[in-house]
Amino acid sequence: MVPLLQRPACADDSGTWCQRVFDLTNNDWLSRSADLLIAKPAKILLILAVAFVIRHLAHRAIHRLTRTSGEGGVPTLLRPLKERAPNTLIAAAGPLLSERRSQRARTIGSVLRSLTSFVVLGIAFVLFIGELGINLAPIVASAGIVGLALGFGAQNLVKDFLSGIFMMLEDQYGVGDVVDLGEASGVVEAVGLRVTTLRDVSGTVWYVRNGEVLRVGNKSQGYAVAVVDLPLAHGADIAKATELAASVATSATAEPPLAENVIDPPVVLGVESVTADTVTLRLTVKVKAGKQWGVQRALHGAIKAAFDQAGIPAPYPAGRPIPPV
Repeated sequence: MVPLLQRPACADDSGTWCQRVFDLTNNDWLSRSADLLIAKPAKILLILAVAFVIRHLAHRAIHRLTRTSGEGGVPTLLRPLKERAPNTLIAAAGPLLSERRSQRARTIGSVLRSLTSFVVLGIAFVLFIGELGINLAPIVASAGIVGLALGFGAQNLVKDFLSGIFMMLEDQYGVGDVVDLGEASGVVEAVGLRVTTLRDVSGTVWYVRNGEVLRVGNKSQGYAVAVVDLPLAHGADIAKATELAASVATSATAEPPLAENVIDPPVVLGVESVTADTVTLRLTVKVKAGKQWGVQRALHGAIKAAFDQAGIPAPYPAGRPIPPV
């Protein structure tokens, strides 16, 4: 007859789970299965617990780095990065600048959190599979094939994300900037990893995929130039018109409200072009970024009024006689 109580060989190994379970239960099967029933689940739970703790701490640190301290404050994460916010936004430190920095910080933080989760949970998954004794080679090979297929199928999406990441890091444009992205131009309302949202002068909202942006013309960085083209009739006194335009522009830009936006005095470049019925005089003014359109409109109005008062003739359509001065 086989005895009911058998002592497994592993029970003689001091400090093992087999010995502890046999001492508690005197059960041969439970003792031999102790490693599978207790040790491995305990290691797996420990791996998962450590992974989630590390992930939580990393996400918390990233959140603290991307948090904006006060209105207009720069998040800690953005301080080492180059910032090209318009001077007008920096000087005002208004809501647009705060929103610009906040969106940039949130987007970069989202990328860092996703990357942290992928690395930490990926390592935990590999350790988990290893504890179960599963061969990782076929899984890695299958994952490589699936990843290759997904890469081909979602290459446009990947392109959008990578372009968005580099655009954020380089701060090519942000909320409040006036940009020309080729097919669409306007004021940037929102910036994401995949899509940039613009609103043009007519109020139309454009959603531009970041991967489709081949060039960026940012009209809100550094300074701008207000270009004022003044059409004249062929019979106009060019020297008189040049002198009057320079005088009016200098006076207008030296007084508020234009004086607040002007960097350098106006410069009359002279005759820009001559057509069959028009002589175009060009004047330029260096102004703060984003203020060129307002300065252009103000100078056009002031110089037009001065030309009318001085009797400098404007061009008329071909075939229509020009009235005597």
